[in-house]
Amino acid sequence: MLKKCCFLIIILGLISCDKRSETEAKIEEVKADFEVVRFDQKFANSDEAGLADLKKEYPFLFPARYPDSVWVQKLNDTIQQEIETEVQKVFPEFSVQNDDLHSLFQHVKFYFPEFKVPDVFTVTSEVDYKNQVIYTGDYLFVSLDTYLGEEHKFYMGIQEYLKKNFKSEQIAVDAAAEIAKKYVPKAESRTFLSHMLYYGKILYLKDLFIPFKSDAQKMGYREKEMEWANANEAQIWRYFIENELLYDTDSELYSRFLYPAPFSKFYLQLDAESPSRLGQYIGWNIIRSYMEKNDVSILKMLNTPAEEIFNKANYKPKK
Repeated sequence: MLKKCCFLIIILGLISCDKRSETEAKIEEVKADFEVVRFDQKFANSDEAGLADLKKEYPFLFPARYPDSVWVQKLNDTIQQEIETEVQKVFPEFSVQNDDLHSLFQHVKFYFPEFKVPDVFTVTSEVDYKNQVIYTGDYLFVSLDTYLGEEHKFYMGIQEYLKKNFKSEQIAVDAAAEIAKKYVPKAESRTFLSHMLYYGKILYLKDLFIPFKSDAQKMGYREKEMEWANANEAQIWRYFIENELLYDTDSELYSRFLYPAPFSKFYLQLDAESPSRLGQYIGWNIIRSYMEKNDVSILKMLNTPAEEIFNKANYKPKK
């Protein structure tokens, strides 16, 4: 009997792999043309005389409320020049990131055919790490000075949990998150469950959009943090259930378990060992469980209320 079960599991696994391979083959045929504009280089190589041409070509990058004197000052600013030098060292070209973004856009367009592939603009932002990637629909802006590598001198004084993702491999991940947010409705209530599943839906779309990235990269975790979350999934879930957190509306739960932080806050001895945002991680697994056990479209899932998803997910954490 045991041999039959093992054989069945192997067969089901092979069928699943074949379906994934077929899907990926179709996605590779999706047309997703876009232009990468190295605006960071264009600005760095400009001067006061060439500023007018740059403004004429890219007016949306020069807000009218700022006079030309602001841009001239920026051109001559020594800190800005140092930023441009360091960006050029790390990103003399953009081919690897271009390939990642192309694959991302192909996946998005496959699952959402109405998706308009944006042109990509690389910029600098004086290390504005709260806006590393901005997606407007027509354009995707990437602040390269926030992806120079976590040990870069520009990031001295920034907390470890933030700067660990300031690396080029995360550009496509962050872009996928910003695009996913356009498709995921805001949480419909203040409950912890509703907000967990909001983030879970975003992470599930990352599964679809960037299957070439690891789960750790999708979460913005180090590999050891992902391993910790996987090893302790049952204990995390038990804590949420035993403390009746799912339908709690205390907004403090967001900062404890959903928002970036040095660690999650169980108020237990294990806190220092835990990665942050474990509520997002559990929400992700609930959405995965729901999609595995229910024959529903992606669009249906995105618009299904949290409580209904939870009831139909029959979520069981790994032991």
